[in-house]
Amino acid sequence: MNGHGFANLVVFDHPLISHKLSYLRDVETGFRPFRALMAQIAGLMVYEVTRSFETVPVEIETPMERTSAARITSKITVVPVLRAGLGMTDGVLELMPEARVGHLGLARDERTFEPKAYLNKLPKNLDAGPVILVDPMLATGGSAVAAITMLREAGAKDLRMICLVASPEGVKRLADEMPDVKVYCASLDERLDENNYIRPGLGDAGDRLFGTV
Repeated sequence: MNGHGFANLVVFDHPLISHKLSYLRDVETGFRPFRALMAQIAGLMVYEVTRSFETVPVEIETPMERTSAARITSKITVVPVLRAGLGMTDGVLELMPEARVGHLGLARDERTFEPKAYLNKLPKNLDAGPVILVDPMLATGGSAVAAITMLREAGAKDLRMICLVASPEGVKRLADEMPDVKVYCASLDERLDENNYIRPGLGDAGDRLFGTV
């Protein structure tokens, strides 16, 4: 999963994720299959993202006998960056329906490329368990740094990020400014272009997700 030189990054090399990502990138993929593929990839990724979650022993009664088992007891919070992050959230919640969901709205200023917050709606007690930040694209890293800063200010301590495609520039910025936040992505792409779009990328994830292209 590694070998890319970034200590803060995990890149998935699972063939099923690669297969689905190929259709997600394809310009011919319409918004309905795009939406389904995004949720499916997020669901596949969350298995590894949650590997370090702590469990506690519990005693349960099976139909056959009493035995010990392990359960996650801390509060899990999933925070999508609007609007494109919503497309991945359903896939995460399929596996973790008990998770709380917060919302961060960030829009990019097309002149400065810096993010502006227009919504911050988060559950209380973010320090009660792991927080998973969800955003399909890690481009310049500006939105991710802004979102992580907002989550830290709200009390989050155990933070990790899931994205579909990431640029080397964005990963490096997070490594420099938020080195304790692990980033999980389906692909580390080649570069940012002069407009700060990820290449080869997959286009505007929000537009493709909601059919507003």
